[in-house]
Amino acid sequence: MTALAYAAALLASTGCMALLDARFQLVLWRDRRRSLAVLAVGIGFFLLWDIVAIALGFYHRGDSAAMTGVMLAPELPVEELLFITFLCYITLVLHGLVRIVISRAPASREAG
Repeated sequence: MTALAYAAALLASTGCMALLDARFQLVLWRDRRRSLAVLAVGIGFFLLWDIVAIALGFYHRGDSAAMTGVMLAPELPVEELLFITFLCYITLVLHGLVRIVISRAPASREAG
């Protein structure tokens, strides 16, 4: 495994989510400003979560040959930011997909 494998996999997965998003206009291609704001809040929340966990000693950077070794802060590798971004984005895309599926489902009618 190369030193960029994990970061490359996260970037490729995020790119695939963006293609899906663009094709079905689920999140960013539906309302870009609001989607970016929600994405930023999610990323900020989870980065803060990680920083608190690091400060309390609950989180330590793992050693892997697939990681770049680039650190944003002590015990906080750049791959964590990529993962958090992917996690938040896929959550928004899945929410958009569920919203579309529900809106297209036939309304149930009670016999009366």
